[in-house]
Amino acid sequence: MEAVVKPWPEPAFDHQVAVVGLGYIGLPTAAVLASYGWSVCGVDVSPRVVETVNSGGVHIEERDLDRLVHEAVEAERLVASTAMPQAHFYMIAVPTPLASGNQPDISFVEAAARSIAPNLSRGACVIVESTSPIGTTERVGEIIGELRPDLTMPVFGSERGGDIALAYCPERVLPGQIVTELVSNDRVIGGVSVACAEKAASLYRSFVKGDCLVTNARVAETVKLVENSFRDVNIAFANELSMVADAVEIDVWDVIRLANRHPRVNILQPGPGVGGHCIAVDPWFLVAAAPQQTKLIRSAREVNDYKAHHTGSRIRAMMAASPEAKVALLGLAFKPNIDDFRESPALEIAAELARDEGDRLLIVEPYTDELPRDFIGTGAELLELDEALKAADVVAVLVDHDAFKHLDLAALAGKMVYDTRGMLKR
Repeated sequence: MEAVVKPWPEPAFDHQVAVVGLGYIGLPTAAVLASYGWSVCGVDVSPRVVETVNSGGVHIEERDLDRLVHEAVEAERLVASTAMPQAHFYMIAVPTPLASGNQPDISFVEAAARSIAPNLSRGACVIVESTSPIGTTERVGEIIGELRPDLTMPVFGSERGGDIALAYCPERVLPGQIVTELVSNDRVIGGVSVACAEKAASLYRSFVKGDCLVTNARVAETVKLVENSFRDVNIAFANELSMVADAVEIDVWDVIRLANRHPRVNILQPGPGVGGHCIAVDPWFLVAAAPQQTKLIRSAREVNDYKAHHTGSRIRAMMAASPEAKVALLGLAFKPNIDDFRESPALEIAAELARDEGDRLLIVEPYTDELPRDFIGTGAELLELDEALKAADVVAVLVDHDAFKHLDLAALAGKMVYDTRGMLKR
């Protein structure tokens, strides 16, 4: 993509960068930018989050984030606020959940755009990082244009920008390695115009060691959805295979291990479902964009959602076989070694079991000090691993946290065991 950059004026600003939304992506991004010398204001609607960050603390668990935030606040390069400042760059990193009927909800992105609009100066750049349906970046431009008729918005597909730049750059990081991967991974930067893409890329090139790949906003929005849909489809094959193995009473882990010895086969690992705010959500954005053309993507989503139901049914069958037995459920997070429970199939399975059999459940989750609200009044207990194993007659591995991998197989002798992650086979 050949760049034609319009010489925008330098906008007036209180901070060089405003990061809107201080969640799992926004706070690490703000801290990384500050560590590279940018003056950053993190904006969040939660006074508690703002107070925590301004004290040099963090409200989420992520490797190296606490150190990075503390150093940035101490150096006065990072401040948090509930008020939107004037800035040169605005990065929107707010949630984009699913609404009813698996339809994308971009209301938080739209609200962020409305909050940013009054503070914009000519030459500013607004970047959407939130995973979004195709066309969301242009929608942000529409909102700003309605609220700021004094500013000319860039036109999609043109070479030149308007009075401000609009771009889309999705995160592509792994929880537990976010701080490292924000810097090391390639980034796809899509502008509403060519000049917009280059303007946004100038920010990312200041701290990203991977390649900064420039395209248009619609392509960049689609790339993010395709990446997570690809993962979802491949996990769905593994999960469906695991249910076939259950039906014909064979070991799925042996099947996968041996099949993967074929030079052109690489089956992923099954689990109790698929969780997190990305893989479990983003494919529906593609389905919503083209319902008749996404039959495989829709089916994969349905398979992975159903796997949680299948897993719960198998645990219930084990409980029915021993009606007085206590059941140890290992893990509630959506993946290993993080404290993130968003869209977690393990949490869904445990909460559903707790509604009927809570007083029999012994839950082990090393990344929380208390059970989520789903378990209030159910009688389920949160215990340490050794204590739960001693009391349980049934053990179900739902998440393969490293904290479980030292598990002594002798401690499972005589117990019914259901390992959804193949942890005990490794």
